[in-house]
Amino acid sequence: MRGDVILQQIAQVLAILLLSPLLHGFIAKMEEIVQRGSGPSLFQPYRDLFKLLRKEIVVPQTASWVFWAAPVVAFACMLTVPILIPVLTDYPLPLSDMGDILGGGLILTLGGFAILLAGLDSGHPYGGLGSSRETMLSILAEPTLIMVFVGITLLAQAMLPFVVNHLLVAQPAVFWSPAHLFLVAAFFILLTVETERLPIHSSIHYEIYMIGEARILEYSGPLLALLKWASWMKQAILYTIFLNVLTIPWGLSTEGTALGMLGATLALLGKWAIVALLMVFVDTAQSRLRFYRYQEPLALSFLMAILAIVARQV
Repeated sequence: MRGDVILQQIAQVLAILLLSPLLHGFIAKMEEIVQRGSGPSLFQPYRDLFKLLRKEIVVPQTASWVFWAAPVVAFACMLTVPILIPVLTDYPLPLSDMGDILGGGLILTLGGFAILLAGLDSGHPYGGLGSSRETMLSILAEPTLIMVFVGITLLAQAMLPFVVNHLLVAQPAVFWSPAHLFLVAAFFILLTVETERLPIHSSIHYEIYMIGEARILEYSGPLLALLKWASWMKQAILYTIFLNVLTIPWGLSTEGTALGMLGATLALLGKWAIVALLMVFVDTAQSRLRFYRYQEPLALSFLMAILAIVARQV
């Protein structure tokens, strides 16, 4: 295995690891600007992580080993997925054959499941509340994610996301086909739930609004830093799959040179910004609905994934 290829593999993981807080900071900044505020700095997430990593860990008396293991499992899962998907290069790297696109989806689901167990294990009533609500949303969200990945696989007749990328670049007819457009629409709706961009997902510490925050309410210090970092990495990973595999499969390095990798990184940041602005619009334009109404867009996303599969077979 050549040393430059190993460096490219490491660069893909580092791109998600180091730039995901910047993506989160950009979204927070844009939301405040849309709401006519100044907003925090783009680099505020990095400051938050640095502060949390230096704090003491406080563990509830009722917590078990699950409380300690969940942040590590979630963080490790998010470090694994960038190895399997096109982040900076449009060709598979040596470790990309460890799993296909369905395997990547299952690893993402495992990370979310670990955080869900952590909310239940903490013993705090809000933790159980957040986990139960997240489970209700996951009943439709996770099967839809798998169906979208199945649709992507059927579209390219292959399990590797790199093949889908090449197919969409080489064949515009496939790019504009109904099956592909249905997959794009289904994945976009799914992104609003998986990345907690719907109005029901709130970081405000009010019981009626908390879902994601409720599950990690009992965490502190480095463990909380790992959970927050894993959440931001998951957001960056899903954006990358949506962009580099489905919607904007251009701008990736074809030869793996240093200049090409730098250009691919800048292109990735630009593409992230486009989706982030769309998510800010979706988040701020919607009125706050009752919790049970948020199953409707998930059901629509699942239906579009099914239609994509049917359209591909026809």
